Amino acid sequence: MMKWLVVLSALVAFAECFHKFPLIKGKTARQDLQEKGLWDEYRKQHPYNPMAKFYQGGSEPMTNDADLSYYGVISIGTPPQSFSVIFDTGSSNLWVPSVYCSSQACNNHRKFNPQQSSTFHWGDQTLSIQYGTGSMTGHLAIDNVEVGGITVSQQVFGISQTEASFMASMVADGILGLAFQSIASDNVVPVFDNMVKQGLVSQPLFSVYLSSHSEQGSEVVFGGVDSSHYTGQITWVPLTSATYWQIQMDSVTINGQVVACSGGCQAIIDTGTSLIVGPSNDINNMNSWVGASTNQYGEATVNCQNIQSMPEVTFTLNGQAFTLPASAYISQSNYGCSTGFGQGGSDMLWILGDVFIREFYVIFDSQGQKMGLAKSV
Repeated sequence: MMKWLVVLSALVAFAECFHKFPLIKGKTARQDLQEKGLWDEYRKQHPYNPMAKFYQGGSEPMTNDADLSYYGVISIGTPPQSFSVIFDTGSSNLWVPSVYCSSQACNNHRKFNPQQSSTFHWGDQTLSIQYGTGSMTGHLAIDNVEVGGITVSQQVFGISQTEASFMASMVADGILGLAFQSIASDNVVPVFDNMVKQGLVSQPLFSVYLSSHSEQGSEVVFGGVDSSHYTGQITWVPLTSATYWQIQMDSVTINGQVVACSGGCQAIIDTGTSLIVGPSNDINNMNSWVGASTNQYGEATVNCQNIQSMPEVTFTLNGQAFTLPASAYISQSNYGCSTGFGQGGSDMLWILGDVFIREFYVIFDSQGQKMGLAKSV
C-alpha cells in the first residue's frame, strides 16, 4: 500500500509541474503581403522600427514586426471568447481588439464583446499606445483569462477602441506581454505574475521553445521546463534589470574577431521581435562580415548559394559563448535570402529576437531574476 501511495504522490507532483502551451507557427505579415504584391508599398509606409515599443513611458507597447510568426490562442470571459496573441517577452500588458473599435485592424480580427461575458468588469483607466505610424487607444477591463488550461481570475487587460493601420496586416489579434510589471502600462499586474500570485504554477518561471523550419512544435511552458526541447547543460545568466528580460552582452565575434558590442552592451531576449537588432554601425559591420549587401529597405540580402560557406556568429553573454551557424541567422524564402541582423537598435540596448531563440531554449525565471539558455533540439 505504501509503495502505491509513493507512486501516486509522485504522479500528482509531476502533474502539477507545468502547463504546456502550444504556439502556432503561422504565415507572417510579410509573406501575406508578398503574395498579394503589396509588400514594397507596405515597407515604404511602415519602415521597420523594432525599438518603437521600448521608447514608451507608461503607455502600452505595440509592434510592427512583419516577420513575427508565432502565435498562441487564449480565451477571455465567461463563456470564453478566443483570441490569437503574440507572446511577447518584450512588453508587459495583455490587450485585444473590442467590439467598440471600428478601425480596419479591428474589422479583420476577432473582437472582444464585454456584454457577452458574465464575469466582465470595466477598469477605471483609459489606455493609449503611441506609435511611430499611428496609435492605439482603448480602455482597461477586468475578466478571467484562460491560457493553456490555466484560468487567471480577474486579470486586468486592455481592449482597443482604435488601432493603427499596420495592425491590419498582423495575423494575431493582440499581444500578451511576459516582461515585468515595472514597465507595464498603468502599472497593471502581468498575466504571468498573476499565475504565480494565484498559485496556478508550481514554480515562478516559464520557458520558451521556438521550432525552426518545421511548422509546429513551438511552445511556452508555464511553471516549468520541458527537458525534451534542449540538449546539454543549461547556462544561467543573471538579469541586469528586471524590466525587460535584460542581460549583459560582452561582445559579438566572427572568426575570433570582435565585430559588434565592443566593450560590452546590454541585450534583451524578446520573443516579440523576429530578428537580432542592434545599432546600425554594428549591424552593418556584422552584415558585411557575412557577405550581405543592404537593399533599399535596409534589409541585408545574401546569395542563397553561399550559406554553406558563411561564418558562425558568436554572442558572448555574461562570459558564456552562444554561437549561431549561418543556417540559423539566414532566412530563405521564394523571394531570396536575407540575414536575421536588423538595424534600428539603440547603443544602449540590443534585441535578441526569434532568430536567437530558435537556436536556444530559454527559461525565464522571474523570482531568481535570471535566464537559463540551452541548445535547442
